[in-house]
Amino acid sequence: MLELHVCEIKEDEVRRILTMERCLPLMEKTLRDFEEGKSLQQMRTIHTLPGGNLFGFMPAYSERYFGAKVVTAFHQNQGTEYPSHLGSVLLFDTAHGALRAMADATSITAIRTGAVSGAATKLLAREDASVLALLGAGTQARSHLEAIMPLRPIQQVKIFDQFQEAAEKLAKETQAQYGVSALACPSAAEAARGADIICTVTTSKEPILDRSMVKPGAHINAVGAFSPKTREISSDLAAASRLYADSKAAMCAECGEFLIPKAEGLLDESHIVGSIGEALLGKAPGRGSSNEITLFSALGLAVEDLACAEYCYETVKSAQA
Repeated sequence: MLELHVCEIKEDEVRRILTMERCLPLMEKTLRDFEEGKSLQQMRTIHTLPGGNLFGFMPAYSERYFGAKVVTAFHQNQGTEYPSHLGSVLLFDTAHGALRAMADATSITAIRTGAVSGAATKLLAREDASVLALLGAGTQARSHLEAIMPLRPIQQVKIFDQFQEAAEKLAKETQAQYGVSALACPSAAEAARGADIICTVTTSKEPILDRSMVKPGAHINAVGAFSPKTREISSDLAAASRLYADSKAAMCAECGEFLIPKAEGLLDESHIVGSIGEALLGKAPGRGSSNEITLFSALGLAVEDLACAEYCYETVKSAQA
């Protein structure tokens, strides 16, 4: 009887293999491939559990593998030893439909999300951007720091979190690791003031960033919200920005940062400049002037998770050969 070995790739192994330096170009390729139809995905399915927690299923298909990220979002985990998102990426081969690997989804999600924001920042942030604001001080804040610090001449990092001690801890870590000025701020407005790059990486369901907080020429990576009724960016700021998606279809179906101001009559589909993949391919324009506010609103794509799991699995296989 055929016995299939399923490779379990745990968090420490994912982090060893999938460094930010490797993941950023991997995500650029993944986003280009997705726009060229070399990989496919279906809309995610998200179920609300008793108590308001979420259970999600995100399927995707590429040439050699298909699979899905199966993930939970328990927001009460914030401030505990448990991350807010937990789960696995299941990887099947297209030759036989056999399950080949289960990779830790928490680490993959953290790394690829920062890497995708890094890709957007490379394309859209001003070359002279020197002040980075992080609204949120958790796992994604650290991932975004790692992705963005090498991309622009960052001299100061300003951090806000609803838990002041979390912001203070990250500020100390940042100053020690990167040798730049790092400041824990008492409010989102104070953190965003004067920032050239702003990353919203919170679990907030209501806007924490509005037009009055953002200077001309800033670039924003908004990654915390992922449903039609939640958002981190206010309607007036979304309407005033050049808006980019990870997937235009996903944005039009489930992105609160687009759908809510659209329902208010402030913008429509023509306001979406394009996806980051299209911009990487030269099919969508990038920043048009030094004074524009650019906004990348990311929902997270199953093709990104699949590509990361495939990369980890192939690396493990090669090492064992």
